[in-house]
Amino acid sequence: MRADFPLLLLSLSLPLLGGCTASSTPGREVSPPPLSESGDATRPHPLVGKIWDTRAGRFVDAATLDEALAQARYVLLGEKHDNPEHHRLQAERVRALTASGRKPALAFEMIDAEQQSLLDETRARASGDPDAIARAVDWEHSGWPDWTLYRPLFAWGLEHDLPLVGANLPRALVRQLVKQGPEALPPETRARLGLDAPVPEDVAREMREEMRESHCGQLPESLLEPMAFAQRARDAQMADRLLSTATGAGGILITGAGHARTDRGVPASLVRREPGTRVASLAFVEVSPETPEPRSYALPYDYVWFTPAVEREDPCAPLRAAPEKAPGK
Repeated sequence: MRADFPLLLLSLSLPLLGGCTASSTPGREVSPPPLSESGDATRPHPLVGKIWDTRAGRFVDAATLDEALAQARYVLLGEKHDNPEHHRLQAERVRALTASGRKPALAFEMIDAEQQSLLDETRARASGDPDAIARAVDWEHSGWPDWTLYRPLFAWGLEHDLPLVGANLPRALVRQLVKQGPEALPPETRARLGLDAPVPEDVAREMREEMRESHCGQLPESLLEPMAFAQRARDAQMADRLLSTATGAGGILITGAGHARTDRGVPASLVRREPGTRVASLAFVEVSPETPEPRSYALPYDYVWFTPAVEREDPCAPLRAAPEKAPGK
């Protein structure tokens, strides 16, 4: 295996774990990838557009959902990164949560905490220009999907004077975590983030399998645990940023659905560090033609909004076509 493979893989995969596509020039309008109803024209998928309350085990409407989200101090909106419908629905929820004048912090997985000064300086210099933020954080080369998908969220935040927060770990630090393990973080940081606590073996095993599957089964065994630890660290960091930047109206996190899991993602870190706090996790989940019942999906969220799936190329196809290029070959 090439010595630089872990760093190369990580730099490419961090956004892609949530289903990203290549980014494009900030501000330039692009055609979004086509959506599929995961059914034929005469038989659309029965779940598309429906909202499932996982605790109550029933469908609810958008007004009921928004009322429930408004009761939480922290709201997580979990996306499939390249799905335009997910971004449209996220923007609707943020508007509903803030239209009355509430001003929660609006935090983003897509921007790391070290870029906070860039956010603040750009806002002070060009307060009404969301595209200035994209230029400041070099969104074009970030690896995240096209800026136009996220632009409405930033524009609304600027227009309504919401605190804009970079929530993620810097990518260079995540690479260090994969190479060095927990020792890449100072002891006081590990303790604050709760990363010294033991992880139940069933959770650790599940996270290793997720790393294996999300990398087409090509990750060496030696990298599965470090990658899973990096994922835990990112969850803990985003929770920490929410806790430290929340206003009196709380905070909203825009993130991949994997980080919005209530069982072991950001919500679990929030509750562990602020017992009794109210957290609401909403994931936008693409339907599958073979799965017409909501309970048949893995739904570790408080609410699920079912959407059409984006038609994508198989990201593992190049490795199958050229197995000699696989990791470790």
